[in-house]
Amino acid sequence: MFLICGLGNRGASYAYTRHNIGYLVVDRFSDRYHIPLNKKASGCVVSRDGDVLLAKPDTYMNLSGGPVAALMKRKGVTPGELVVVHDDLDMEFGKMKIRWGGSDGGHKGVRSIIDALQSPLFFRIKLGIGRDPVMLPEEYVLSRFPEEAISDLVDVLDRAVDALHLFLNEGGEKAMNTYNRQAKQQGQ
Repeated sequence: MFLICGLGNRGASYAYTRHNIGYLVVDRFSDRYHIPLNKKASGCVVSRDGDVLLAKPDTYMNLSGGPVAALMKRKGVTPGELVVVHDDLDMEFGKMKIRWGGSDGGHKGVRSIIDALQSPLFFRIKLGIGRDPVMLPEEYVLSRFPEEAISDLVDVLDRAVDALHLFLNEGGEKAMNTYNRQAKQQGQ
């Protein structure tokens, strides 16, 4: 089984903010493959289709680890079967990188998961949201995508869903090789 976990903050006031791009990817995956996110388990909004479990921790970003670890334990998911989708402030908007393990990179939601699992050994799909040179990072990540970026955002979400599809069908290494190579070729 694979657990695809999108990170974000719960509540309408955070919907469509840059920090919630992980939620948006899981929602897009849910829509494309008709896997409605309509159940709750272990502090997450979830859905399951065969060997794919979709989840959005129903909490605030910085507290994601507890619900994710509880869901993994309940469903028998190992860290090697976890794919966390999250924003990355240090990558340009629209850039994507798939990686295995590593540090939290300053992302408090990822840090919370690492702490709860006591291991950094899980897959991540990092989606660039860029930075605003004037705005504080804490304010920027909680700001909404501007209207003129929505069509680009849709493309980013679709590309992330395509990467997840490849990951689930051909493995993490194939997805990393394909999408990380594309990023290098495009100068990302």
